[in-house]
Amino acid sequence: MKKWTEYLEAVKAFSAEWAEPQWMTDLRVNALNKIDELPLPVIEKVKFARWNLYNVKPEHQEAAGTIPSFDQMKDNPIIVQSGETTVFEQLSSKLADQGVIFTDLVTAVQEHPELVKEYYMTKAVPVEENSMTALHAAFMNNGVFLYVPKNVVIEEPIESLFLHNGDDDAHFFKHVLIVAEDNSEFSYLERFESQGDTAKKLSGNVVVEVITKPGARVKFSAVDSLGGNIATYMNRRGYLMRDSMIDWAIGIMNDGNVIADFDSDLVGEGSHSEVKIVAISDGKQIQGIDTRVTNKAPHTIGHILQHGVILDKSTLTFNGIGHILKGAKGADAQQESRVLMLSEKSRGDANPILLIDENEVTAGHAASVGRVDPDELFYLMSRGLEKAAAERLVIRGFLGPVITAIPVKATQEQLIATIEGKLSK
Repeated sequence: MKKWTEYLEAVKAFSAEWAEPQWMTDLRVNALNKIDELPLPVIEKVKFARWNLYNVKPEHQEAAGTIPSFDQMKDNPIIVQSGETTVFEQLSSKLADQGVIFTDLVTAVQEHPELVKEYYMTKAVPVEENSMTALHAAFMNNGVFLYVPKNVVIEEPIESLFLHNGDDDAHFFKHVLIVAEDNSEFSYLERFESQGDTAKKLSGNVVVEVITKPGARVKFSAVDSLGGNIATYMNRRGYLMRDSMIDWAIGIMNDGNVIADFDSDLVGEGSHSEVKIVAISDGKQIQGIDTRVTNKAPHTIGHILQHGVILDKSTLTFNGIGHILKGAKGADAQQESRVLMLSEKSRGDANPILLIDENEVTAGHAASVGRVDPDELFYLMSRGLEKAAAERLVIRGFLGPVITAIPVKATQEQLIATIEGKLSK
């Protein structure tokens, strides 16, 4: 373990170069001092203490890698970051006039400090939750801030693209902060992509906070495609107030080792979270995914659907946790975790956990680990398909709930191509 206090002056210098307000500098310093004191996050049945999650380089980095062709961009709101640098940002004057804020987190901290301070690692993901969140708070190197005012409905999807340069030795610590005010409605899509893949062992740490005020509705989609040389901690969490909803659709297509916390805290009566996750593990990759919905208020609904495919000598662990707290009468907690194993040398776990502290609720779970249904294969092969093609069709159908939920067709096609590439290795 590093002696994190040795980084104190570097963290202060990093913050000063970005002209961060004093509260942000203090937050970084306080987090730095807590890293050694806090425990690791608990991901059942996954041992990750020796993973390369602490390799940080607290100096500013220049943009690197291949930047997309901006003349191919559509008119919808979009931000592209390469490393810590924002290389493209687009928001229509119409949305800006309605009070929508969509910018990189560095700019947001400078131009909207009080608004960011109110929500940044205070409601959804606390700084001191564990050593990984404290590490993130100390060394965060950009991200995005999205604020949608009351009653604003945005028709076009809002996109963020985060490019990671695998040939660089900088850490990749991104923060996404989304605030949906009362009765607002929009779709948000984020992508994390690596370019290049060297033997350097790199660290990733991503925290996403989505706060939905009363009546807000958010469709949140993500496709993670980070490279094999980066070990990553992912924490995505919703903080849902009365009658609000988040519909999550997350495709985990990374090549490196991953531990993930995907949580929804249903703090307001009538709030609703639908969580759909698909993942593929291949090679010698290890992925541990904790998906939790906590029903804290009456008449809340939390549903979890996790489907995964395991290849080669890889490991995939799904932990689904539904927790209904005392006082959450009329709550509904349902979960389904299913894993397809395509190799005898792979390992899969689907662990359902229900924690019920209240009466008059509805709860249930389903879990399975198995192979491709031979009857489905036989049906497709009887109609002229080769076995490999038939198997891919079955798997695509198995992963379909998330693919069809992605709001941008081009990203849907990209996710399908990524899946096909992994299955064809």
